[in-house]
Amino acid sequence: MVRNTAHTAHTAHTAALGLAGRLERISAVGPYFAVHCGDLPDSDAAGFRPMTELYEDGALTAYTETVRGRMGVDQPRVAASTVQLGTASRLWSIALAAAAVGGRVPDLHPRTLWWRPGASGPVELWLPVPRELPDAAADGPADAVHRTVAEANLRPLADAVHRVFGVSPHILRGNAASALIGSLRVLLARVPEADRAAALSVVRDLLGREPLAGAGDFTADADGNIAFRRRSCCLYYRVPGAGVCGDCVLTGRPSRADRTTLDSGTTRNSRTDRTTRNSR
Repeated sequence: MVRNTAHTAHTAHTAALGLAGRLERISAVGPYFAVHCGDLPDSDAAGFRPMTELYEDGALTAYTETVRGRMGVDQPRVAASTVQLGTASRLWSIALAAAAVGGRVPDLHPRTLWWRPGASGPVELWLPVPRELPDAAADGPADAVHRTVAEANLRPLADAVHRVFGVSPHILRGNAASALIGSLRVLLARVPEADRAAALSVVRDLLGREPLAGAGDFTADADGNIAFRRRSCCLYYRVPGAGVCGDCVLTGRPSRADRTTLDSGTTRNSRTDRTTRNSR
């Protein structure tokens, strides 16, 4: 029994080291793929809190107010939509990249994943004890990503954003799907060792499940060129001076855009890609 226990502990430790190494490689892709792993000095760990707190009214409201100030928008629900989309991008990016580089998915349950506001960009994430989902290999990467991102994180986040700020579930569903496609685009462009077929398979599977089912139209050809058109708008066009995103349901409607005047007094006459807007 002692030998078996020691062997199990050694195996778990080895797996954790392997996962940490993959996550370090993934983190180099960019800020949306970055996650701190393992022990951190007290000075570096300052400000991190369990992810569960972000899904509570107080922390969510405080962080959204910070983002609202950065965006210069007077409507909290616009900032809340951006918070939800950006957080979804962070989680999808890490999980999808891990699935495409090694075929195993990290456990991102909000009780074990920590967060803090970024100085200027997306939230920072930290896994004090990085570990793979124990049954991810048996379930398959799509099941694992769905469980650890969509179910464990995005569902309570969407519930909180809807409850506190009144952002519609339709918008939040579109945000989550758009964030997933943005993660896929960056992964295919910047991680040459990623299994492209596996990544595309996971994304197609996820887009067919709740909460993403029906969020938009996705296509991918044999050369890996992908396209996505969502069926909702993330509200970013309400930011002073902003346009609509490249996958927005409002794209291709110039007559409507030309005659729509925003509260800020600007006209929605420019279009920006979400990957640029989020500094991916």
